[in-house]
Formats: sequence, C-alpha cells, structure tokens
Amino acid sequence: MADEMGQLNNSIREGDGNIYGFIGELVFAEITGANQNNTYDWDVEMPDGHTVDVKSKCVTSPPKPHYECSVASIGTQQNCDHYAFVRVLKDCTEAWYLGAIPKKDFLNQATFMEAGVWKDPSNGWSPTIDCYNLPISDLHLDESNPENLPSLSQQDTL
Repeated sequence: MADEMGQLNNSIREGDGNIYGFIGELVFAEITGANQNNTYDWDVEMPDGHTVDVKSKCVTSPPKPHYECSVASIGTQQNCDHYAFVRVLKDCTEAWYLGAIPKKDFLNQATFMEAGVWKDPSNGWSPTIDCYNLPISDLHLDESNPENLPSLSQQDTL
C-alpha cells in the first residue's frame, strides 16, 4: 500500500515515510473507530463526520510528555477538522497514539519554526522545512476533549 502511493507532493522523506503514515492511520482508526478515507485534506473520518489528518512520526524511542508533535507549514493548508498524532517505532513493532487536537487550536498554540533559522532551545533540533510544533502534553487525551473526539485516557501501544 505504501509503495503503491509513491512520493506525495512536498513529501519531506520523498515517500520513504509512507509506511509509518499508514501505520499511524491504522492505529488511530483502530483506537477511535474512525473510517479510513484518504483524501488530500484528511486521512480518516470520525463516525460523527469530523475529519482528521493523522500525523505520524518514525521514531527510535517511546514518547515523553515534553516531546513535540509537528505539522509542516505546507500541511496547514489541508482542510481537516483535527490533527491526531502517532509515533511509530522505526522497526514498526510498536506505535503510540499521542492524542488529538482541533486544527484551529493547534495553530493557535503551536510554535512556528522557520527552517534554517529556528533552533529548539529544549533539544537543539532545527527543522529542515518550516513547521509548527506543540508538546505532546498539550494534546487532548481525555474526555474533556472540546470537540468530543474519542481518545484514550493514557497512551496505548500496539
């Protein structure tokens, strides 16, 4: 499935990250009961009709609350209701659903990081493309989610 997709426009990893994206979508759909409905603007649709773009990241370690979730600036043009975030272990043996947030809230709360200019003071990371970052701890993971998006009370592993 990931190989068939090829390289998406503006792909940071030139198509090499597709497998992690698909795993992230499957994890989110399994946990929340969403329907995969891949479009340019979103990846899954919730039973209530809200659309979600699932942002997946290939990683080498389990998540920590201070780790950050990213959305490339170009991705903010997508017409979705929410962003959801999943970390997928590089060898694809484990994945963590981190939470979700309405797109408008993400853009209001996230820090804009300009490529080649901005350096994250917490870890020294500098983005290769313009992006927005938000700590995992700022995502909605409980029943107080303002958009009533199903989520878990704690991070789940598969």
